[in-house]
Amino acid sequence: MTLTIQSAPGSSGYLDMYPERRMSYFGNPYILGLTLTAGIGGLLFGYDTGVISGALLYIKDDFQVVKQSSFLQETIVSMALVGAMIGAASGGWINDYYGRKKATLFADVVFAAGAIVMAAAPDPYVLISGRFLVGLGVGVASVTAPVYIAEASPSEVRGGLVSTNVLMITGGQFLSYLVNSAFTQVPGTWRWMLGVSGVPAVIQFGLMLFMPESPRWLYMKNRKEEAIQVLSKMYDISRLEDEINHLSAAEEEEKLQKDTISYLDVFKSKEMRLAFFAGAGLQAFQQFTGINTVMYYSPTIVQMAGFHSNQIALLLSLIVAGMNAAGTVVGIYFIDHCGRKKLALSSLCGVIVSLIILSVSFFKQSDVSSDGGLYGWLAVLGLALYIAFFAPGMGPVPWTVNSEIYPQQYRGICGGMSATVNWISNLIVAQTFLSIAEAAGTGVTFLILAGIAVLAVIFVIVFVPETQGLTFLEVEQIWKERAWGSGRDGNNMEGLLEQGSRS
Repeated sequence: MTLTIQSAPGSSGYLDMYPERRMSYFGNPYILGLTLTAGIGGLLFGYDTGVISGALLYIKDDFQVVKQSSFLQETIVSMALVGAMIGAASGGWINDYYGRKKATLFADVVFAAGAIVMAAAPDPYVLISGRFLVGLGVGVASVTAPVYIAEASPSEVRGGLVSTNVLMITGGQFLSYLVNSAFTQVPGTWRWMLGVSGVPAVIQFGLMLFMPESPRWLYMKNRKEEAIQVLSKMYDISRLEDEINHLSAAEEEEKLQKDTISYLDVFKSKEMRLAFFAGAGLQAFQQFTGINTVMYYSPTIVQMAGFHSNQIALLLSLIVAGMNAAGTVVGIYFIDHCGRKKLALSSLCGVIVSLIILSVSFFKQSDVSSDGGLYGWLAVLGLALYIAFFAPGMGPVPWTVNSEIYPQQYRGICGGMSATVNWISNLIVAQTFLSIAEAAGTGVTFLILAGIAVLAVIFVIVFVPETQGLTFLEVEQIWKERAWGSGRDGNNMEGLLEQGSRS
């Protein structure tokens, strides 16, 4: 296939000049189908984080040793996070070397194997090994899906499409609570809850066989004909030329860089240090403000609030998970209309208020009756408000920002590193929440999370740039200007685009 490339302006103003080339969220069924297929990885992620909260109630009933040990309960939850940390850390390399498609297929196989081990576990220790395998698959998927979607997305709707992966995460959490509720009266309750998680992995494996590799990855691997074939299914001919210009410019810049990138290289470049600090910081604050505490332990928190029935706890948690999914739909709209930074800041302000309400409800709670009492309902209200504020902002923003702030040659490795930070932070919170709540009190624990959310507000204001509607090259320019000032590389991007137009 031969294509004549014409020069195009190198800024997002190009789409303002040609508004007819702007694409809406539902504008291309091919891109949307690719996004939803890749997003099943997010569904696996969400289902696993949600299902264990309900399953743990019944695992404790089956294994007395688990019921008697908070540490063992935390380990069952957290071993998936250990696997996810390893999966995320290695997932960046797998993505860069083998491509986004093969990385997704690998994640599906490992996840399905882990689901089988969990369902058949004869004791808590085999169960823990199954949790590790599932986590390994989730870790690779958590790196792969956002990058795969971002690299196939038009810049004007990239935020919404990447946020679709987060919608799949929250949808997976909601689905897990539905499954938990459905199996409460079935023999082998928790085995069904955990075993069903392998079904989406098998479905995604089958669908991914028919999906293309990331066009950006193909182009950078000098498989340009294949890349152009994929891009031609996404854009009309005039927009296609512009997209290839940007890929050519990115390729020219990469030729000036090292052929292979190591983890240490991220910290040798001032621009990459700034980008990674912003991306990893967002991932850390997403977890340390308590989201997966709420999702892992929401039935337990509801029981702490005085609702002692397993069924009632799961029902109320189902409502919380439903709000999480609904809030993410709101975020998909606002992330490309209000911007990433404003959305994160407004979300964090609401999270702070919600955590204070949760803290007060547990401070004030005395011995409550089985129906929870006033402060029990206040705790449930605090949980619901927390999700309502968190889901549209701090849910999708860290994943979206991390999918777009790194140059192509660093995207896999930095995406993996920042996802690893997310999983490490997740592990710390999951492994310590129940123990801290027992030692210091649940009210104090939520107050600590509120204090961390205040620090997160300061971090976003100071270190996180706005990337709404920008091309990948324009985002790279932000870090160059922050690192060296606007003069040093101010004309670099236009020069690269001119080189790309001549290639």
